Amino acid sequence: MSNLKEILEKNKELRSRKTNLLTEIEELKKRAEARAITLQNEVSALREEAKSLKNIMDQENSKQ
Repeated sequence: MSNLKEILEKNKELRSRKTNLLTEIEELKKRAEARAITLQNEVSALREEAKSLKNIMDQENSKQ
């Protein structure tokens, strides 16, 4: 009987660990998505900056 009790306790503990891990995974996914959005915005800003600098350089070259 004690063996069955140990198995049930272990089962309960494992279910609790599973729930905690699933919660942690969801939080990590949210953080990863937020980082990806931030990086996407940074890349867009850098592209715009590069485009502006290219236009400035082209204008300077056409004046000469």
